[in-house]
Amino acid sequence: MLRKIYEIIEISNKTNKFSTLYDIGMFICIVASMIPIAVKSNALVFSIIDKVTVAVFILDYILRLITAEYKIQKGIKSFLIYPFTPMAIIDLLSILPSFIPLNSGFKALRLLRLTRSLRALRSFKIFRYSKNIDRIVKVIKKEFRPLCAVMSLAIFYVLFTALIMFNIEPETFNNFFDAVYWAAISLTSVGYGDITPTSDIGRLFTMLSAFVGIAIIALPSGILTAGFIDVLNDEKNKN
Repeated sequence: MLRKIYEIIEISNKTNKFSTLYDIGMFICIVASMIPIAVKSNALVFSIIDKVTVAVFILDYILRLITAEYKIQKGIKSFLIYPFTPMAIIDLLSILPSFIPLNSGFKALRLLRLTRSLRALRSFKIFRYSKNIDRIVKVIKKEFRPLCAVMSLAIFYVLFTALIMFNIEPETFNNFFDAVYWAAISLTSVGYGDITPTSDIGRLFTMLSAFVGIAIIALPSGILTAGFIDVLNDEKNKN
């Protein structure tokens, strides 16, 4: 019985109609659960949607927990390991905020309202039901080291340019964080314009930083594109 439940909730198989219907139903529930947190209204309909979708997510979590042995394949230990897997944590954090009792009369408890933003984590549940997202995850895992190298280069470049600019124009930047903020938006070529250099050397350095930034930003795009093509080719070869 548990094996059949696992095949329905965990394995997306075109030959298994129940599995397909379950995936479609869960996808609809995930999208619907986003509606109440996307509006400021406290209308009854939004409260009902939230309670219904939470009930579905709780049932889904329980079913995945009791069938964890088939997914983890480590015997009785599977039931202890599963709650600490990334998707299980996301599932739990997206459910719990709906059960936090709040009393507007206590200012301290108002801080707990921030936890309700965790309901936005429900959007990550879509990862289970999208093959394209699954492909992207595979690409990131496959190209993890090159991406980390590029990320390290970008962080070093931001800190390096921020340090130089902070010393070139100390009157423009109140603190080092402002310089880091400027370096980050210059690296990405966003340029909000809220912090701008005023001296000629500062503007010249900003232009050079922007040009180098374009090259650094282009690196992960090339890595991900090449990795995505490799994943698609692997899937074609398997078929």
